[in-house]
Amino acid sequence: MKTMRLTTAQALVRFLNKQYVEFDNRQQRFVKGIFTIFGHGNVLGLGQALEEDAGELIIHQGRNEQGMAHAATAYAKQKLRKQIYACTSSVGPGAANMVTAAATATANRIPLLLLPGDTFACRQPDPVLQQIEQFHDAGISTNDAFRAVCKYWDRINRPEQLMNAMINAMRVLTDPAETGAVAVCLPQDVQAESYDYPEYFFEKRVHRIERTPPTREMIQEAADAIRQAKKPIIVCGGGVRYSAAADALKNFAEAFNIPFGETQAGKSALEYNHGLNLGGIGTTGCMAANVIAKEADLVIGLGTRYTDFTSASKWLFHKAQKFVNINIAAFDAYKMDAIRVKADIKAALEQLQMELERTDYRTGYKDEVQKSKREWEKELSRLFSIEYTGKSFKPEIDGHLDHKITEYKGFFGTDLTQTKALSILDAMLDDDAIVVGSSGSLPGDMQRVWRPKKRETYHMEYGYSAMGYEVSAAYGVKLACPENEVYSMLGDGSFMMLHSELVSALQESVKINLIVMDNAGFGCINNLQMERGQGSFGTEFRYRNKNAGTLTGGLIPIDFAKIGEGYGAKGYSVRTEKELKAAIADAKKQDVSTVIDIKVLPKTMTHGYEAFWRCGTADVAKNQKIVGVTNEQNEMLKKARQY
Repeated sequence: MKTMRLTTAQALVRFLNKQYVEFDNRQQRFVKGIFTIFGHGNVLGLGQALEEDAGELIIHQGRNEQGMAHAATAYAKQKLRKQIYACTSSVGPGAANMVTAAATATANRIPLLLLPGDTFACRQPDPVLQQIEQFHDAGISTNDAFRAVCKYWDRINRPEQLMNAMINAMRVLTDPAETGAVAVCLPQDVQAESYDYPEYFFEKRVHRIERTPPTREMIQEAADAIRQAKKPIIVCGGGVRYSAAADALKNFAEAFNIPFGETQAGKSALEYNHGLNLGGIGTTGCMAANVIAKEADLVIGLGTRYTDFTSASKWLFHKAQKFVNINIAAFDAYKMDAIRVKADIKAALEQLQMELERTDYRTGYKDEVQKSKREWEKELSRLFSIEYTGKSFKPEIDGHLDHKITEYKGFFGTDLTQTKALSILDAMLDDDAIVVGSSGSLPGDMQRVWRPKKRETYHMEYGYSAMGYEVSAAYGVKLACPENEVYSMLGDGSFMMLHSELVSALQESVKINLIVMDNAGFGCINNLQMERGQGSFGTEFRYRNKNAGTLTGGLIPIDFAKIGEGYGAKGYSVRTEKELKAAIADAKKQDVSTVIDIKVLPKTMTHGYEAFWRCGTADVAKNQKIVGVTNEQNEMLKKARQY
């Protein structure tokens, strides 16, 4: 047996270079490169190996470990899980910073390979710098925190353990049913230790992502249920995109006249203007999809996890007696007590269509779908035309400190509503531009009102709703799609949470566009607390009122355009429709990244269309409004499924 004497880190780099995936007879390298922030826990092990011979891996320098791991997640998501970046950090805080990103990837079922440094396996220098000492267990390190948020976890305490660990890591990363974050922890002494690795460990390894076919029994049971339905609805989830099943969905829906609503992950699988596309569905969905969903007698879930936002906390599908779930993951296929088709979505839809065509099945819809779409288009036109009209102006979220509109107007000097800003962006961005989002009020607005003109141009992380994902993700998406303009849609709160990878984008001359909607607060949560009966408490960005001892002083002025300019981006300060149009037009001409700082009036986002969302409320409170809302919620829950 031929062997190669290599350090653990050198063997790891060589192995990563030889991993390929194959999908629909197309092969490509699986690991594009590695994002790095070096510290004492990885610089002289993995860092040395990468400097010496990185092979074809592209090395990117990160600015924040969470940020670079978010960028890697976004890259893999935009590549439809067929190619990834790995991420390496030092031990301690470097590793801990990646835990949030690991959770984000796992919640969204996105492959993410993390290679954090770890404490010495030999324990001779314990406690090493940044090591947490647990009195009851000397084997625990910061990296054990990854166990709760990863789909596979391992620690390499001997060089030869690398082989088994990495093959298992690839198994999980390339499995569409099991994928998520993978952490392979690398003690800093073991990284540099050598071993005689067999050469066959470094042979080209192809991981085939198979189109698992459904069984005949699965198709028969699903077809029987659909034939009995007069008004079924399809829920188009992210699995439709990852399975490259958009055309299969289109053909299936058209063949039987079945409308479909989109989840955040499923949006832009098909263009917005398809005749059966009802748009976003659920709590952050639009009126068209939710009106049809409430009357549906059968729900066909395609690659969806049925999050509480998609199902409106299991309240939305009032009349649905049955569910048919087509999903590669048995875990998701079992949800809602569904008839389960555990299979690749494209393969299953094609077989199901053939089976249904044998009996000339057709739904009972007449003009309901078209009518609901027309009604939503009217409402969308209204939302897009909302303008500030002075003291008589009533925001979309009425009754929530409306008098403060005047204060914001005077402070910011802005006339822009959030829906007006979105209407301008919707009209002016190129059809193939990719929009990115994750948290705050914008995911709701975007799922409702954004109109993808081309496929795969809507990139929303809403499984973990990680504040700070947006800027890093724009960087990752641009690496995945260098020919497309990329726009990150985020609030001021998210920008302040994490925007350091803007510098990484500038370093690489990778142009991203940050659209910052500044309403001086965590506006989404401010809305939530107030609609549940509370006052505005700790969610607006205000100075401390020294007399009252509370955060109720004046608004804090922040110039996000200048922050961008300080890093080297092109900045724009926007307060009017004219300024926004000029900023977008000029940003398109730039070769450098841009930051468009839009001051928007509070309470002018979209809000609630025929849906419910369960959120914890107090049974006992001095404020009777809170108790009243709790009682209302309990009444709504009587209509919801319990599991």
